[in-house]
Amino acid sequence: MRAAFVGLIIFLSAGMAAAQSMDSSLGQLKVERVASGFKNPWALGFLPNNQFLVTERRGRLFIVDGRGDKHRLTGLPKVAADGQGGLLDVLVPKDFATNGQIFLTYSKPQSRGSGTAVARADLDVDRRQLSNVTTIFEIAAGSQGGRHFGSRLAEGPDGALYVTIGDRGDRPSAQDRSNHNGSVLKIDRNGAPARDNPFGSLSGVQPEIWSYGHRNPQGMSFDSRGRLWAVEHGARGGDEVNLVQKGNNYGWPVIAYGVHYSGGKIGEGTSKTGMEQPEHYWDPSIAPSGLMVYEADTFSEWSGDIFVGSLKFDYISRLSGANLKEVEALKSPETKRVRDVRQAPDGSIWFISDDRGAVYRIAR
Repeated sequence: MRAAFVGLIIFLSAGMAAAQSMDSSLGQLKVERVASGFKNPWALGFLPNNQFLVTERRGRLFIVDGRGDKHRLTGLPKVAADGQGGLLDVLVPKDFATNGQIFLTYSKPQSRGSGTAVARADLDVDRRQLSNVTTIFEIAAGSQGGRHFGSRLAEGPDGALYVTIGDRGDRPSAQDRSNHNGSVLKIDRNGAPARDNPFGSLSGVQPEIWSYGHRNPQGMSFDSRGRLWAVEHGARGGDEVNLVQKGNNYGWPVIAYGVHYSGGKIGEGTSKTGMEQPEHYWDPSIAPSGLMVYEADTFSEWSGDIFVGSLKFDYISRLSGANLKEVEALKSPETKRVRDVRQAPDGSIWFISDDRGAVYRIAR
């Protein structure tokens, strides 16, 4: 651990630009640019050797070295970069150091359009290339257009993969379990449905579904208690933070806190028996993307709090409390269209600015 920490300090001192400042409830924090020059960066993942990965939506994957220099990786699958689709999330699993595998989500060309897919690949850090790239899962074909791919990945306590899928702009499909739209999936590392999935034995239901009734979840993470949290885009109002539980229906588009972009009413109101309520919602919408549950000592006062990026209002939302609510907006000139938020190995908070095409680190 000491060697890893020393390596991180060397990395930070070599690659970072001069620190800027951010006001917070803990006083002035430092905001340091770690890497820049990206076009529509979407996700980042930390490697155990003090390097990290960054995806670009247009279909490029970079490894950033200890000097802050980025290097494009080869060997990616063919990506349908259309609208909100493209190369999206990256997951570096806990056992990367022993097997060298990573997972990616992307929009895959399909017979009637494109759909969210999950790929597994071996990463050769020294040669900066992927090999043995295998698409282990893709949603049922049938969706067209470039909207609502979802596409966040999380590794469960049991090593299974959780994947968010948006409704693909087809609202009723989020309640139709014969497709994958509007759901959180649970699969194993070969792409097969997890054995404990709630609907695996039901005829006509996609066996990978863990929960459904979601609109477009673009942030997801486990907390230290093994609970799964997700944040999703509403329409005009009604962005939600949900505690995702096995077999639950989260209501879209039958219930919602918000209205259609036209101003029209959504579904039947804000509640219905058999459909879950959000733990928190925003109205007006903040356009949330990226969710992290903080579990480190660097900001011990924030332990257990949830951090969510805002694409619309250019800040990082901090949520806390048994009755979850937004308690702070972390904002600086660098927080432009925050696409992803992550906890780094040293306990600092990293985020991606889509507008600035850069990765930043928040520290004390």
